[in-house]
This record gives sequence, C-alpha cells and structure tokens, in this order.
Amino acid sequence: MLLHPTSLPGPGLGGDLGPEAHRFLELLRRGGLSVWQVLPLGPTHADGSPYLAQSVRAGNPALISLELVAACAWAPPASALETGSGEHTVSSRHQVFGQCAERFAALADTGEREAYAAFRQRQSDWLEDYALYQVLRSAAGDRAWWHWPESLRDRESNALASARRSHRLALEAVRFEQFLFYQQWQALRRAANTGGVLMFGDLPLFVAHDSADVWAEPAAFRLGPDGLPTVVAGVPPDAFSATGQHWGNPHYDWVYHRRNDFAWWRRRLATELERCDLLRLDHFRGLQACWEIPADCDTALEGCWVPAPGAELLAAARAHLGALPLVAEDLGVITPEVLALRDRFQLPGMKILQFAFDSDASNPYLPHNLEPNSVIYTGTHDNDTSAGWWAALPEERRARVLEYLGCGSAPMPEALMRCAMGTVSRLAILPMQDLLGLDSSHRMNVPGTAEGNWRWRLRWEQVDPGLSEQLHHWAELYGRVAPD
Repeated sequence: MLLHPTSLPGPGLGGDLGPEAHRFLELLRRGGLSVWQVLPLGPTHADGSPYLAQSVRAGNPALISLELVAACAWAPPASALETGSGEHTVSSRHQVFGQCAERFAALADTGEREAYAAFRQRQSDWLEDYALYQVLRSAAGDRAWWHWPESLRDRESNALASARRSHRLALEAVRFEQFLFYQQWQALRRAANTGGVLMFGDLPLFVAHDSADVWAEPAAFRLGPDGLPTVVAGVPPDAFSATGQHWGNPHYDWVYHRRNDFAWWRRRLATELERCDLLRLDHFRGLQACWEIPADCDTALEGCWVPAPGAELLAAARAHLGALPLVAEDLGVITPEVLALRDRFQLPGMKILQFAFDSDASNPYLPHNLEPNSVIYTGTHDNDTSAGWWAALPEERRARVLEYLGCGSAPMPEALMRCAMGTVSRLAILPMQDLLGLDSSHRMNVPGTAEGNWRWRLRWEQVDPGLSEQLHHWAELYGRVAPD
C-alpha cells in the first residue's frame, strides 16, 4: 500500500510516526499486505514537497510523534508539547526539542544515554553539518545558505567554530530532534517487520540547492564561487510541456564523485537502507543521462542530454553495501540505454495501469506485456486517483478498458486494483486513495503545480470495516499473501 506518513490521521497539521502509524500497520497486517511504501522522509521546505528536502539524510521533525515523546520519563510538561503541535510548527518544535534535550540530559537513564551517544557517533558524518545548517539558516531568517555571510557560506573554519560555540544549545536541540525521529522510525520499522511488512522508501535522484547536503559538500555539485549552480536539472519538452520542466536542482560534479569512488552516494544509500527494506530510485533515467540546463535559462528548452556514470555508481554501491534492494522509477520517455542499465543490475521497473490504455496492444503497461521483475501500480503519488482518472476518461476509452479487463460493468477502481494484483509483476502497489475509491480532490500531488500538494489526510471513518477482510481475500485469490 502507498501512503506517506504525513497523510495519516492525527491531531497535528500532518500525520506522524505515533499510534496512528501503528494502527495503519495493523490494517496492512490484517489485510495480508506485506509492503508499506512511503515518500522521501527528509525535512521539507515551506511547500511541503518531500522531493526537495533540506537534507536527504535527516528525518522530518514534523513526523515526530509528540504523543510518544510525552510517554517518556524525561518528557517536558504537557503544555510544552502542546505548543509543538500548534500552527507555528517550525519555531515551536525547535523550542520543544530544546526542552526535551535539556530534560533528557538531566533525567534519562543509562541505556537511553548510551543509545543517544551511539546515534550521534554513528550518524556524525551528516548530523553535525545538518544541525549547523538548520541553526544558521534559522539565525539568517530562513534565508538560503548562499545568502549567508561569505565566511559561513564558504564554510571558513574559524567562522564555523565560532558559530558552534555561539549556538551550542540550539545545535543540541537539532541533534536530539533527529535522535527522536530515528528512534520512532526504527520502532515503527521493527513493528512492521515483526508483522511481516516491509518498509519501501523513496530516494530522489537530485537534491535541493538549499539543503545541508549542498552547503556541506559543495565540491560534489557544479556550483560557481558564489554558491549558485552553473547548470540545473530538468526534463526536455514533451507532450505535456512545450518548454520542458526546469527543476532548478544543481547537477552533480561526476568527476568529483568518481575520484572519491562515489563515497557521497554510498553514504547516502547506507542511510536509506538503514531506514527501509526496499528503495525506489526516483528519476532513474538520470543515472544514464541527465537533462542539463544552463542556470541562466528560464526554461528547459536550452538543455541537452549529458551522460551520467550510473553503472559505475551502482557497481561501487554494490561492492561496498552488498545486494541493493532497489526499484527503478523508469517512467516517461525511456531509451534502450536506460533499460540496459536497469537490466544490467536486475532492478525491477515500474508499470502504471493508468498509462496502459491510451494506445494499442503493444503498450508496455498492459498486463499481457508485463514481466515478473516489475512493480505494478494502479497509479502513483503523481497520478490522479484511479476514481478520478476513470471519471475523466472519454466513453470510448472506458469501453476499451472494460473490454480489456473483461469485467463488464464492474465498479471502478476495484476492477483496476484487482487487475494489478492479478498480474505477473512480483510486487503490486495500491495507493490508499484507490482502496477508498476517492475522487480527484484527494490526490497527493499535481506535477507542475506549486500550491495545494502533499496535504491529503486519511480519516478512519473513510475506511470500511470490512476493508482488511476484502484485501486479504484478494491477496489469497491472486497468490500475494506473503509467507510467514
């Protein structure tokens, strides 16, 4: 099932990793489902997009369950925790986690102290830079790092040392916030694995320019001396956009990454694989070639394809990390070279049923053209809900769908979900909105738009009491109940 934790029910502005997440796990377990897919878990900017995080290795503090924090012996008073769930989320949470860190230092038992010390040591290669980035960004009025004083922008050692001394307590609050996220996420993952459920994460290919990652290791990216990108990422013009898509992410300096045996990437993958059992590689085609746009261009029209060392990167990762449980997001216009890279590393690709009925019988997303080493979706977080997709289809396309599925007047989106589960694909993913039969007003994201995305929330009253039994029946019917 596909559901990001921010979409879980709960009292705050978004869902978290607390009791509602564990309740959702129970729904999956009783339904015989064995995979929970989430979106990237990093701390977001104001737009809420998990694909442009302030760090690709930190956890989003908005996902920390204050209810679980309140149950700890060292927790601050309930009134302080209530402040952290209010509308002024960022500033109030920083204040709350500062209090938590102080009380933890004074009241935590030996085992808790040792766990925190071990966390700080194990994650130090990113944690210290991330904490400093967050504190300095806040001190600069939330301005991006390239607008900071030059000594901090350029990471001069004396300036960084002075900042660490000046912001000692604030830095500790950020470190402790990340410890809380780690503890709660790992508890959720253990509960999932114990119940036979794997956690399926998501790794964006590119990172946000305004991020701790780019500020901490600028040599890994193609930046000018002012910290601004010389080239940015996007995709070329296509049927959906006459000018292409101008994403604005800085491109990687692949010479730097080759020289360091892709150490930055290996550390990043290791962090994600510590969190999740499977990983989706977003924009996989960018590992074969990236669309490179001069930074001073307003559209993607002036871009060009530039080869990327995906094979070398994946080989280095496999040599150091072992087997890579990765899924290639290979959607869109994909070349034979991209497919060859995917198949060389035996990565399953993604298939979307909503894309299957807009051409003829050779459509690669039609069930009869699928291969077992694939992951089938009715739709993803970027698609309309299947009920919304169905409502928007012209009558002749609906007739084609029903004829292909051989289901007559079977209700939608049930027929599409059952079709997905009945394919040969080794994994079938159903978005929660489809299981609830929700319309377009409940979709998670509309690509190319900046407002109103990433906000959908599940309500338990939307869930039919018999949903688990129905899911379990389908899983048994189509041979998808995971072995004990």
